[in-house]
Amino acid sequence: MSYHYRQPVSFFGVPIAPVTRNLLFANVAAFVLQSIFLNRFLDYLALVPAYALGKGMVWQFATYMFLHGGFFHLFFNMLLLWMFGSEIERYWGSSEFLKYYFVTGIGGGILSCVFSPGSFVPIVGASGAIFGILLAYGLAFPDRQIYVYFLVPIRAKYLVFILGGIELLAVASPGGDGIARFAHLGGLLFGFIYIKKERLGFAITRKWAKLARNRRVRLVRPDPEDRKSGVREDPEREERDREQDREQEKIDAILDKISQRGLESLTDEERGTLKRASERRRLH
Repeated sequence: MSYHYRQPVSFFGVPIAPVTRNLLFANVAAFVLQSIFLNRFLDYLALVPAYALGKGMVWQFATYMFLHGGFFHLFFNMLLLWMFGSEIERYWGSSEFLKYYFVTGIGGGILSCVFSPGSFVPIVGASGAIFGILLAYGLAFPDRQIYVYFLVPIRAKYLVFILGGIELLAVASPGGDGIARFAHLGGLLFGFIYIKKERLGFAITRKWAKLARNRRVRLVRPDPEDRKSGVREDPEREERDREQDREQEKIDAILDKISQRGLESLTDEERGTLKRASERRRLH
């Protein structure tokens, strides 16, 4: 088997990861086609809650992400995708990043429909997915400095809080500005659930494992009265129980570390421990 090195595509000297690059091209191409042909089809390709829910036009939850309301709407979304998408893609891997992009984009559309199910106003733009990427960046690299308007430095985690707060205030304020705020909030919400799903799953599994372990100990290990009567314990089972206890303590410590310092703080060995534990639980 032979391997060929390919120089990665770059923009202003910054390498662009493959899925991020393809998403940039797809959005730009869709905007050109929209400007020439597709504006007459907005009711079919944009997200119109009354149609998506009332007429079963569910494809709109995906197609609306590739349409934009104007050049600057497209420009700023693609600028943020270029700035933050490549690094998240390299950090997670291309397939995981692409899945996350669609989960957060579709999630933004879902939340918009939840709060305006009968609306006939078309919703367009990749902003839900872009807000999801910003959240992922803030959680993965919380102390990175981001220069707002290329001038004002702010840590990534604070920027995410500020952007989320702005969206909440905008939703709560009377009147509207024509911006799909719930799509932004939906991207943040679905992104947070997606990123935390493994930790939530481990937390639930950890509680059940603890209950099952305690129950197994009560059932298997004889009480003091049994010992006096000569009932022998099973040494192999006891050793397995102790090994499971040690493994669970190790996983608990890793999860506590993630909660306090973020996923980025884990060593390769700790990541491997979590991966092996997750695979074993899926098998069982």
